[in-house]
Amino acid sequence: MFEEFSGGYYLGRLYVRPSSGDRALLHRHQHERLNEQLYADGEGVERVDAPLVMKLVDAHFPVHGDDGVPADTLAVPEELLGERVHNPPALKEVLLAKADYADRILRLTGYDAPRTT
Repeated sequence: MFEEFSGGYYLGRLYVRPSSGDRALLHRHQHERLNEQLYADGEGVERVDAPLVMKLVDAHFPVHGDDGVPADTLAVPEELLGERVHNPPALKEVLLAKADYADRILRLTGYDAPRTT
């Protein structure tokens, strides 16, 4: 789903659609699998429900898992989606921040979600 892109990101393609909620969502199983594959370092008990950090065009945002979102789909709150996607659902390139970069972004935005318990 995602492949190495740069020092700070993985690159993937997801269908992006608006949601009426207040946070971005990805199918729970895919969210947990990405957390485990790309964010886990194998030390201690790690959270697979911690938010991923994705970038769509020019906006970073935390992404949570939810069973109500179809596979390979990123549901983004309408106010955040804005004009970033035309004629949704649209297949778009999405950047997924690597673990250390994601942690920094979350801290800078005031989100406190440790990756280990």
